[in-house]
Amino acid sequence: MEKIAKKSRISLAATLAFALFAGVAFSADNTKDTKKKKKAAPGAQAAGSAEPDKILYDRAMADFKHGKYTEARLDLQTLINTYPDSEFLAKAKLAIGDSFYKEGGTANLTQAIETYKDFETFFPFLDEAAYAQMQVGMAHFRMMEKADRDDSQAQFAEDEFQSFLLKYPNSPLVPKAEQHLRDVQEILAEGDFRVAQFYYVKGPRSYRAALARLNEIIDRYPLYTKSDDALWMAGNIYDKAERREVADKLYARIVQQYPNSKLVGDAKGKLTSAGVPVPQPDPAALARAVEERKYAAQRPTLVQRTMSVIRSSPDVSMAAHSGQPNLQPPVEATSAVDILKPGSAAPGAIASGGGGVGSGNSVAVETVPAGSDTSVPISTGTTTDTPPADTVAPAPEGSALPAPMNSESAAPPADAPKGDAAPGNANPEATPPAAAPATLGIRPAPAASSPGTTSESTSTGTSAESTAGSAAKADPTTESSSKKKKKGLKKVIPW
Repeated sequence: MEKIAKKSRISLAATLAFALFAGVAFSADNTKDTKKKKKAAPGAQAAGSAEPDKILYDRAMADFKHGKYTEARLDLQTLINTYPDSEFLAKAKLAIGDSFYKEGGTANLTQAIETYKDFETFFPFLDEAAYAQMQVGMAHFRMMEKADRDDSQAQFAEDEFQSFLLKYPNSPLVPKAEQHLRDVQEILAEGDFRVAQFYYVKGPRSYRAALARLNEIIDRYPLYTKSDDALWMAGNIYDKAERREVADKLYARIVQQYPNSKLVGDAKGKLTSAGVPVPQPDPAALARAVEERKYAAQRPTLVQRTMSVIRSSPDVSMAAHSGQPNLQPPVEATSAVDILKPGSAAPGAIASGGGGVGSGNSVAVETVPAGSDTSVPISTGTTTDTPPADTVAPAPEGSALPAPMNSESAAPPADAPKGDAAPGNANPEATPPAAAPATLGIRPAPAASSPGTTSESTSTGTSAESTAGSAAKADPTTESSSKKKKKGLKKVIPW
């Protein structure tokens, strides 16, 4: 019994000792945790009270990364409205535009464009202003449609990328902007080329409409994939219109600027037959052709391009990857009615080259001294050999083009036949003689009369003028009832 009691006392003491040791260890751990919490709490409270704008910005960026764009915009807009002097104000404004851009869709992209433009207005001197201008062009680029559809978004994208390259020439985003500008101009040129080709195939009566589009391609889009075809078609039209000097310069440009074109041989043949020396290829054009060969393997095959028809986005796979895109805004194009008239301008790129095409068709401007008599002389019935200035010569025989149209009606010549008199003359066969100024209704000024007296000449002239004016108009009250009945019946039965 004593042994059992002794063992129980030993086990009880061991249990108490273990419990005491565990309690001491637990209390030590609690003390360390409390000290850590007490040290961390003041810092957290300070961060929460001193930088609430940063907390909003970080929370918005976390939502932005997880695709919660609406929640992110709410936090960012709260930051802008609540803390207008925050250091995160510009970043918040730019992030709102990025959220609209990332979300996509026509409505969101339109809102993104407005937000980016507002950023450029309020923060024009920040480095992010170049990025905002680039994103404006990219938003229009994403809304761009195919070449045979509405090209308004493509034109907007062209304007924005051109503005970016002119405003920020040293930005690291310049190569990307240049390539996107080449892609956009490829789509715009493709749309014009399809319309020009449609009119070109229709025949000579539609050549003016075709040439109006071809000249725009030649002037504005030299990097277009089918610029050589545009030059060839325009050269053929000018050749048939017997403006061979313009056609030869267009053929020469094919040889110079597009040495790898399949039309180089035909262009050389045209120049040789006309006795025009064949130019050498431009070294810059040769270098660009070598650079384009590097991207030939990356371009899709014919089958892949055919399958791309089912896509809604435009196909820019054939766009150039080298060369300086056009940075000039479009100018007012020549009307299709006047494009082939004598004196009409040739493509600007050609006219700026060798002193201009059709230099003999310049317009002379006469300077009239101040105080000189500029009144039109009265015709005396005599004829002159000089034709009117706006008379257009008819098309030569054998020309494939119709006679140029004149939008202004030319006055009949003085030696016209008697039957061609103006319809206003009572007697078309009678030629009015040269009249003195008095017979033309020019009366001397009446003498000054004293107040209260009436000048007889003035009253007489006034009554004569009123009588002449009333004689030209028929009084509707004097018409017979039979005429009125006829007019009423004619409204019902027009024949």
